[in-house]
Amino acid sequence: MSLLSSEPKEVSTPYLDALQGGIVGRTGIAIGAGDKQRALEAEYRALEAAPGGQPVSWSGRGVSGEVVAAAPYQVGSQNCRQYTHTVTANGREARARGAACRNANGTWTPLT
Repeated sequence: MSLLSSEPKEVSTPYLDALQGGIVGRTGIAIGAGDKQRALEAEYRALEAAPGGQPVSWSGRGVSGEVVAAAPYQVGSQNCRQYTHTVTANGREARARGAACRNANGTWTPLT
């Protein structure tokens, strides 16, 4: 399976759990559980399938965001990507940056 597969994939809980809360939590903007779920799904979709530089947007209750992943790069045998998550709520915009590497099982683990 290619890193940038065009096949749609349902994002299940194990894939989102592997993101360990993602980088959306680093923005400093508090969001509800449902919106956090949408934000994590956007992070996964950007890492897994979005072409480098193409935004993956999400929106919720009074909050929205955009995840942009850079082109993949190799670390050992793993594909990794740097990415940015911008969250907007109540007229305030905050941005967090991070990187994650793809595991053999299709999950992504953030680099700390």
